[in-house]
Amino acid sequence: MEGLMQDYELSLQHVLWRLERLHAHKEVVTKQEQGVHRTTNGEMVPRINRLAGALKRLGIKPGDRVATLAWNNYRHLELYYAVPCMGAVLHTLNLRLFPQHLEFVINDAEDKVLFVDQTLLPLLKPLIGKIPSVEQFVVMGNGTPLPDHGLGDVLDYETLLHAESEAYPWPKLSERMAAAMCYTSGTTGNPKGVVYSHRSQFIHTMGVLQADNLGLTEKDVVFPIVPMFHANSWGLPYACGMAGCKVLFPDRFMGDAKSVVDLAEQEAATILAGVPTIWINTAALLKQTGQRLPKVHTVICGGSAIPRSLMESMDAIGLRMLHAWGMTETSPLGSVARPRSGTPADDELNKRLTQGIVVPGVEIRIVDPASDEVLPWDGVAFGEIQVRGPWIARGYYNGYDPGKLTEDGWFRTGDVAKITPEGYIQIVDRTKDVIKSGGEWISSVDLENAIMSHPKILEAAVIGLAHSKWDERPVAYAVARPEFKGQVTQEEVIQFLQDKVAKWWLPDEVRFIDEVPKTSVGKFDKKVLRASAVPIKESAAPAGRK
Repeated sequence: MEGLMQDYELSLQHVLWRLERLHAHKEVVTKQEQGVHRTTNGEMVPRINRLAGALKRLGIKPGDRVATLAWNNYRHLELYYAVPCMGAVLHTLNLRLFPQHLEFVINDAEDKVLFVDQTLLPLLKPLIGKIPSVEQFVVMGNGTPLPDHGLGDVLDYETLLHAESEAYPWPKLSERMAAAMCYTSGTTGNPKGVVYSHRSQFIHTMGVLQADNLGLTEKDVVFPIVPMFHANSWGLPYACGMAGCKVLFPDRFMGDAKSVVDLAEQEAATILAGVPTIWINTAALLKQTGQRLPKVHTVICGGSAIPRSLMESMDAIGLRMLHAWGMTETSPLGSVARPRSGTPADDELNKRLTQGIVVPGVEIRIVDPASDEVLPWDGVAFGEIQVRGPWIARGYYNGYDPGKLTEDGWFRTGDVAKITPEGYIQIVDRTKDVIKSGGEWISSVDLENAIMSHPKILEAAVIGLAHSKWDERPVAYAVARPEFKGQVTQEEVIQFLQDKVAKWWLPDEVRFIDEVPKTSVGKFDKKVLRASAVPIKESAAPAGRK
């Protein structure tokens, strides 16, 4: 016997319908060179219709890939709706990729039209003549003359829209159709394409809105500083459209703490979202200036683990952080760290610093990568996180890396974690970063967080280097806070760690650097550290192995 419910296609056209019919008065505000650009959903929807018409006139058909090389702004949001809702596939290009990786992903996806913010035109210069699939470039101008770009004849975004009708006949879509593509950041080898369906985007949006997940409501003013080119901006653009939130965009000022704070203050932001490096700078600015953001009730943070010192600093200035975990392949929401009911007050911070509880709709397990044994949730055993669910990738575009899916249908994430009996996930490393010393595992992430809790340390990254006796030993790369530069020593850091980690976890060396190298999405880039690392001095016994 089957149920008698309607066979309603779960497509992003429903979110667009809500923008038009229910949330037309809500504002979309974008930071610009001078002041802000202010519009409403009601003013934006006719532009989205015109944009879809322009795409059709350019020859875009269902399934064709349309690329964006753009900051977080209102035009990028228009593309987020127009491209998938007409049946094409939105391909957001990571503007921080190396030119060879950018060239690869454009050619791999076979993008037909590329929309580019005027300020980002220089990024395309190294690709001239190397991306033959792109038939047309559309420049989203800023009102100044175009620089010399070498791309030949280009189209102007506003001119394109002006020539089209506001009445676009939206086609009927299948929920299984591809809606968007996003490539991994290419930390090892070429980036790999993840293809999202309308169904996965719709269900993921509903997951984001759940109260125990990110919990957006119609009353919120949401400021996504996480880039729209990175993992769907954590699903926030569509979640804001579904719920009816006012939205703030930083455009090219996402890395400027003062611009972020000023816009959040002026527009009464209630939810901020970004990676830890953003909040390290923001916390320092607020502490220095005395500014506060009393309207903000949640700071969503992901991309990498939150150092305890950062969460404590943000708590002290009234900004409560919400830790979330996910990846490009999980759309990205996988877990959220909201302490469960009954959590003692003195344990709440510890729970908030975990990766939290797996979200409804996603299943999780941890597996010993050597034996494929499924491990218990005892808070001790740790293995690779594997997940499955309606918004989890089942493979990569063009069949890359087929081994990422297990025979029984679980996605191998590459993250190593332990899970407590209550279900709290604690990521201890990436499979490629975990350090094995004398047959014992050392979590580089835990060691990094311990080092970053030192009051004189701003950032720290730990890698394993070869050792003749112990196979590998941990070496820490640390960045001193500006006011303590040159005033903190290796001995001081190791002494600080004595009562915080196991003795054999103590790093053999602490090497001070000016900045930890980072990937295109702001994560510590340990492959750069490994490539330039000098061998460990083995004249003395390792700190924890004497």
